[in-house]
Amino acid sequence: MSKENIKILIVEDHMVARMGIAIVVEKTPNLELLGQASDGQEGLMLAQKLRPDVILMDIGLPKIDGIEATRKIKELGLNSAVLMFTSRDSNEDVFAALRAGADGYIMKGSNEQTLINAIEAVSQGAGWLDPQIARVVLSGINEQKESTKETSKGAKNKYGLTKKELEVLSLIVDGLSNNEIAEKLVVSLSTTKAHVHSILQKLYLSDRTKAAITALKEGLV
Repeated sequence: MSKENIKILIVEDHMVARMGIAIVVEKTPNLELLGQASDGQEGLMLAQKLRPDVILMDIGLPKIDGIEATRKIKELGLNSAVLMFTSRDSNEDVFAALRAGADGYIMKGSNEQTLINAIEAVSQGAGWLDPQIARVVLSGINEQKESTKETSKGAKNKYGLTKKELEVLSLIVDGLSNNEIAEKLVVSLSTTKAHVHSILQKLYLSDRTKAAITALKEGLV
């Protein structure tokens, strides 16, 4: 039985950029383009109407910016992963996007295969951070860790994570999907999902990307 296509919504105000992304999506066998929007308000409306698997969201959008649109999409409980697609790499924008619930962050100018890999990763529940963005995140986290070295030492016990959960969390930080984690640890997919669910509960978080950021920020891995 063939795998179901990953359904995509593109929200990008620059027509040329939007057309370029659409061409990549349309020519990739396992991707399906559901719709396109040129501003955040239209993107939010189409997200509710079309229920895509993945939303490629620009940050600098008219009417409602990408960060606010992402926040609203997550608040509505739409089962859509949001992949930020942008030229911005400032600390403020990156952390704002992740706090809003973005599942991944990819830079404009990335090659086609990187874009496809990012789409596939977030569609499977794995966070995706462009290497350039990861450096920004790690830089910001390291700055915070310098002022909280003593408190981070007890972070593991503070959350009550088991040895196996810390192992799974480390692989989440590495960007592995549930299937990949199951294969690496030689356990069933259901066991992996149970570990991930427990980790999110103990960290009081709703998604894997935030778990990865928390893990790095508080020295859990």
